[in-house]
Amino acid sequence: MTLSTWAPVPADSEFGVANLPYGVFSRGEERPRVGVRIGNNALDLAPLLARDHEIPVQGPGGGLAEAVAAESLDALLAAGPQAWKSLREWVTGLLTDPAKESEASPHLVPLADVRMHMPFTVADYVDFYSSEHHAANVGKMFRPDAPPLLPNWKHLPVGYHGRAGTVVVSGTEIIRPCGQRKAPDESAPTFGPSRRLDIEAEVGFVIGGANRLGEPVPASAFADYVFGVALVNDWSARDIQNWEYVPLGPFLGKSFATSISAWITPLAALEQARVQPPKRTHDLLDYLADDPDQPWGLDLTLEVDWNGTVVSRPPFASMYWTAAQQLAHMTVNGATVRPGDLYASGTVSGTEVHERGSFLELSWSGSEPVRLADGSLRTFLEDGDTVTLRASAPGPDGVRIGLGEVTGQIRPARC
Repeated sequence: MTLSTWAPVPADSEFGVANLPYGVFSRGEERPRVGVRIGNNALDLAPLLARDHEIPVQGPGGGLAEAVAAESLDALLAAGPQAWKSLREWVTGLLTDPAKESEASPHLVPLADVRMHMPFTVADYVDFYSSEHHAANVGKMFRPDAPPLLPNWKHLPVGYHGRAGTVVVSGTEIIRPCGQRKAPDESAPTFGPSRRLDIEAEVGFVIGGANRLGEPVPASAFADYVFGVALVNDWSARDIQNWEYVPLGPFLGKSFATSISAWITPLAALEQARVQPPKRTHDLLDYLADDPDQPWGLDLTLEVDWNGTVVSRPPFASMYWTAAQQLAHMTVNGATVRPGDLYASGTVSGTEVHERGSFLELSWSGSEPVRLADGSLRTFLEDGDTVTLRASAPGPDGVRIGLGEVTGQIRPARC
């Protein structure tokens, strides 16, 4: 049975009562505070929860009223899965009970009137490389005389540690990075602005749980540790990356900026989107084994918008490695995770040209320009370009669950 709400939600909205993502917003000179998106409004939680004493769950540092009165989601992330469940149930009840309308409706704030903020403090950031189609495409371009996938790729989720301090919220301008780059026809490297600035359409997972040093997190504990999901654009300077990545991998070509959506979709909202991951072609070690009864593949459809032209629709369900396996692998050596950690899926790409999640692939390393709606032919990003990522997933009873969009505009280099 589809839940109905008294709140004003457009019929075609992907932000109905089955979704209820969390974000941090402010209006005018007011301080930032935690809200839940419903339709085209943010519901200000703190004044409502402060008067409701029916939620007994306590988290570190206080109760849920204190957590949502903060200027970030940090305290809510640390409160743990029982608190997340209790708060979601309370918000759902508030928005579906007609008797609560007069009390709650004054605390609906139009999104057009608010400024969105970075929703949480990023503790650590890890980026994976888990799309077989993306990895194969890159391998074909960079290693044309060798197999596209390296020998380890189907045995473990490949990843690297990124830079938490340059993860920014949607809408933040992206300054074109500078660095060393060396084209194949150049005899020596030069320094200057990146000439091959790219995007990577990804899905990020926000951690709320914490483990002890030396104690791995099993894939089966995924939902106890992951609070929610955010769209991620991992901006990439391909020329800088190509020159620097041997032998230790991504560094300055990735660390200048990573954008995430302002709204964090609770993992609980994606229950109907769970699907089996692609069929495995190699036997997996026990800690990475899929549980056929509890799959964590996700049926998300992404959309890449380049200056107003949708150029790609990557399918997340095709990702070879799931977020549960990524978490298990990330901690199997005893590494810790903590509230505020963010890890991203890696570029999402499908089998078709229109499903490629980076401009490196869409333009096949610049050899096949992409035509935009204004008639221009493009390969990599130019100053002034704007890229917006969107995504949605199936929800209950045929509704769609929207992930908050992530957008960024390229500004000139400062070197």
